[in-house]
Amino acid sequence: MELSVIVPIYNEEESIHALHVKISAALAAAGIDYELILVDDGSSDRSFLLLKAIAAEDARVKVIRFRRNFGQTAAMAAGFDAACGRVVVPMDGDLQNDPADIPRLLAKIDEGYDVVSGWRKDRQDTFINRKLPSMIANGLISRFTGVHLHDYGCTLKAYRREVLEGINLYGEMHRFVPALASQVGAKVTELPVQHHPRLYGTSKYGISRTVRVVLDLMTVKFLLSYSTKPIQLFGKWGVYTLLAGSVSGLTTIYMKIFEHFSMNRNPLWILTIFLLFMGIQFIVLGLLGELNARTYYEAQGKPIYVVREKINFRDSGLGTGD
Repeated sequence: MELSVIVPIYNEEESIHALHVKISAALAAAGIDYELILVDDGSSDRSFLLLKAIAAEDARVKVIRFRRNFGQTAAMAAGFDAACGRVVVPMDGDLQNDPADIPRLLAKIDEGYDVVSGWRKDRQDTFINRKLPSMIANGLISRFTGVHLHDYGCTLKAYRREVLEGINLYGEMHRFVPALASQVGAKVTELPVQHHPRLYGTSKYGISRTVRVVLDLMTVKFLLSYSTKPIQLFGKWGVYTLLAGSVSGLTTIYMKIFEHFSMNRNPLWILTIFLLFMGIQFIVLGLLGELNARTYYEAQGKPIYVVREKINFRDSGLGTGD
């Protein structure tokens, strides 16, 4: 199958029928073999009934229903797990993404890219509570991940399915998939896409979501830089802290010997003890992180590398050349 389109649905009963019609029309006109995976994220309105009716009429439609609302990331993860297409395209269910852009994303994939991220260049949202937080988040994510995209928050993206294998999503991690994919050598680009005003209902997201994104960004930064070498992070800070504690301790001793300043009245002595203990804790934390990293990779038999392709190797492991 060429394409899997994944749409998380949460209380979108007004837009579901139009969404199905637009996706079907856009992909039929392009002659693309596809499946449409609609994930009901615990909707409390008539969304599931409508999805069930559409699935009964269209064999290309698959429906996944959650027992409760788990969030957009979980809904997308469920869709990724169920997808059979060579390319996977998630999109929003509120009709703000345009299905007509999907063939353009696929064309970009065919140019050799592994991830094509949509860019809502002319975004149809309010500035204060939607555009401004998004601009701040996009700047932070680009700065800390090294993958510079204008619009990480745009759900409409295209992924080669093999790029998604091994990427586990939690929290608000779905927006970081391009950065996580780049970690395994994926070629990432972006493409301006259309963005329409919301016609039905209200947005499920507000400015408070920015805080969750920032917290997840810390996790992603750690995963990108130190997931296989935590001692490089914590050990470095441990050494710096021990050096600072040593300098503070030597200064305390100098003041005691040459300036006759009592050590028990010198605040630097307390600082020395604090810094030395903190330095030891950083190093121990790094060592524990190393043990956890090895347990994680070795227990799952998970390699610390990703192979794009192999030539002249037999099926039994890497083996030797033919």
